[in-house]
Amino acid sequence: MERTKRRILALWLPRLPTDARERPMPPELRARPFALLRTERQRRMVVAVNRAAAGLGIAPGHTLSDARALEPALEVAEATPEADSALLGRIADWARRYSPWTAADEPDGVVIDITGCAHLFGGEPALAADLTGRLRAAGFAARAAIADTPAAAWGLVRFGRPEDRRAERLDGLALAALRLSAEMVEELHALGLRRIGDLHAMPRAGLAARFGGRLLQRYDQAFGRLDEPISPRRPVADHCERLTFAEPIATPESIAGALRHLLGRLCKGLEAAGQGARRLRLDAHRTDQRVDDEPQSLTLGTSRPTRDPAALARLSAPLLERIEPGPGLETLVLSVTETGPLSAIQTGLDGEEADPGLDGGLAELVDRLTLRLGERAVLRLVPRESWLPERCVAPHPPLERLPAQKPWPAGPPRPLRLLTPPEPVEAIAPLPDDPPLQFVWRGVSHRVRRAEGPERIESEWWRPEGSLGLALRDYYRVEDDGGRRFWLFRAGLYQPGEPPRWFLHGFLG
Repeated sequence: MERTKRRILALWLPRLPTDARERPMPPELRARPFALLRTERQRRMVVAVNRAAAGLGIAPGHTLSDARALEPALEVAEATPEADSALLGRIADWARRYSPWTAADEPDGVVIDITGCAHLFGGEPALAADLTGRLRAAGFAARAAIADTPAAAWGLVRFGRPEDRRAERLDGLALAALRLSAEMVEELHALGLRRIGDLHAMPRAGLAARFGGRLLQRYDQAFGRLDEPISPRRPVADHCERLTFAEPIATPESIAGALRHLLGRLCKGLEAAGQGARRLRLDAHRTDQRVDDEPQSLTLGTSRPTRDPAALARLSAPLLERIEPGPGLETLVLSVTETGPLSAIQTGLDGEEADPGLDGGLAELVDRLTLRLGERAVLRLVPRESWLPERCVAPHPPLERLPAQKPWPAGPPRPLRLLTPPEPVEAIAPLPDDPPLQFVWRGVSHRVRRAEGPERIESEWWRPEGSLGLALRDYYRVEDDGGRRFWLFRAGLYQPGEPPRWFLHGFLG
């Protein structure tokens, strides 16, 4: 099977810092010369200029005095490289509407792997035109070029003419298009080498001996002889489907229909991989979404892996009500952010073995309750290694995988409801080891009719029990004359001359 040809789009934002400052301004203010400065060695240096300042000959690298000599009315502001870097990152995230493989290329570029994506936007020229058109409408100067390698696309977008970017011709580009340092470019110029094509006839051994491996590395990356991977800003899901609409959609019915279509395609891919979805993410891109804004996102979790598109559609129906389509949605991206193995035998909540008590209907009920109430409101209880009642049980969200655990310990029944912390009571007991005959809790007296115990429980020796000193406890199950059942304990060993301390810890029903 022939491998799909790799296609890389390089986006260049040549005036990103000044464009970011001028975007909110009216056109008449954006027409005045403007520059950004920083201090280097006690000198104020120009680091970025807008189009008007560039037209007057002001360029990065000029001192402020030189720039003011060219234009006395030059307006200036302090450069903010951290804010510019953050903005570039948001633009790279916004470009995920075209492909999930996007990465910021500091300080003023974005690289996008559009392999297999261009047909969704009408082809490569249409995709590039749509991308740059949106950025220009948002106030950013933007250029794009597409090539087989990131290095070639980088050089073409910055040093190529429009016709070169279409033909992807590298030979005629300046050596700086190989991303070489200025010092290395000057040394190559001294040898009479000025274009990339001039390197073809040069012996590789001689180039390596004089310039080291960096020159040949950049040369080979540009022509695809050395791979250059793209590290996306965000993890790329193994299973992802997208829909781009010729006309924006806005009605609930059309959005739900589009999601069902995406779910059908996604579940086919999961079936081929023997996987089921446990968490999904839906990104909805509006036609009026700004380039530095996040898309509307919805997340959906399931209590066990599934690839049933109908069940997932029912589960996600309430979530779709949160989408605000505005003037319309133009792209929907559905991805699986967490998967689990799914075979003929259904796995349980821990993803390891079957749980016969959680059939498909109950699992869907858990999922619906979790969506409505929140993941932390629907819990299951799991055993934890501790003898103390307040520590031997831990709540666990049913949508999360369970850690390795031991089975529930055998022993006397425990109350379903515990008081946290245990509340002190006044109790009367005839002998130190006898159950109480009567106790007073919250001002109400209870006469004990039946009692069982004691059951001695001690804390782990390495755990301090705080100011209560409740490391050793003798528990009693008692029933009062009204039929109410309580779980009481006496703290510590009997000490002659000291009254025993009694606590109410829970209710037995």
